[in-house]
Amino acid sequence: MGYATGGMYPVLRYRDAHAAINFLCEAFGFERHAVYESDDGAVEHAQLGHGSAMVMLSTESDERAWGPHAGQGWTYVVVDDPDAHYERAKAAGATIIRELEDQDYGSRDYSAKDPEGNTWSFGTYDPAVAPTEEETSAAS
Repeated sequence: MGYATGGMYPVLRYRDAHAAINFLCEAFGFERHAVYESDDGAVEHAQLGHGSAMVMLSTESDERAWGPHAGQGWTYVVVDDPDAHYERAKAAGATIIRELEDQDYGSRDYSAKDPEGNTWSFGTYDPAVAPTEEETSAAS
């Protein structure tokens, strides 16, 4: 699959992310690109491809109070300079709901709400060029 880099990726939360992954693949023809689980088996981050598009999803968690809940989505946008983007958003009056920070998986990102309450995340992580599960397993 050839995914476009530097795009926007819908991000969804599910109460049962494993069941959602199975449903999206079986019912809608998505293909598993990567699924990362926490120690307790919850889906921390998953990427499903559909043609040249991709969606990211995870298990709903009380620990992630800054993000939407199951049944609500948000949009993730890849940016080259998250620090400048963050400062621009703050200066324009965006409601920052998760401060700019480095993530364990290599991204530097933050999240904000727009005036209508939609959640937007901006960061350097680009799932289109991230290694697949097979590539990650083969490397270890």
